[in-house]
Amino acid sequence: MTDKIVIKNIKKSFSSGSESKAVIDGINLTIGDGEFIAIVGPSGCGKSTLMKMIAGFLPPDEGSIAIDGVERKGPNANGILISQHGSVFPWLTVQQNLMFGLSDEHSDKAAVADHYADLVGLKGFEQHYPRELSGGMLKRAEIARALAVKPEILYMDEPFSALDALMSLRIRTELLRILEEERHTVILITHDVEEAVHLANRVVVLSNRPAKIQTIFEVPFAHPRKLSDPALQQLRDDILRELGIDC
Repeated sequence: MTDKIVIKNIKKSFSSGSESKAVIDGINLTIGDGEFIAIVGPSGCGKSTLMKMIAGFLPPDEGSIAIDGVERKGPNANGILISQHGSVFPWLTVQQNLMFGLSDEHSDKAAVADHYADLVGLKGFEQHYPRELSGGMLKRAEIARALAVKPEILYMDEPFSALDALMSLRIRTELLRILEEERHTVILITHDVEEAVHLANRVVVLSNRPAKIQTIFEVPFAHPRKLSDPALQQLRDDILRELGIDC
């Protein structure tokens, strides 16, 4: 597998008055092209800060981040962030939201938008506004809009946290189906260890702040994965123990 993202000894601190607080303290990680990485860790440990640095929204104080061998200097069009807060425009229809951001090289933007609406199960809802959709459908629209611009990297910061357990499972299953059809490198921030082992190739466990990589778990199971599989449940329990939770 070709290296897509190479992170070398990055550190980050934030200042408040005369006090400086270290948040990230020397993280090294290599992510392969097309790999799905999940990052878990204690609340407030710096997971989202790490994601923002990888995506280019925050510069590291020390160390470097390279994408395809080129040092990251800021955000660019090769990656899309899907956050827990949502980002669809309420004044645009589903189709218009999906068309937003498409480059002029797409001669028929509506057709591209409708293709991705169909891909995430929103066929027939292209002319609906966000207020007319359920929470799960809104998340599907957000994922479709991200995929429509053909990003090489999907940055997902707790994207399913506002959904109930059943809807989260349905959308995760849909995402895996899409990733079988389209190649993307994915970095997922999550508090849900079951979600991590359901989706990812590897699960990175961060320590308390200032965050370091505590350990990395391989997830050696092909998709689709049954969450009831005893081996998968054992892996989930091992990760929870690493996080200090004895199952």
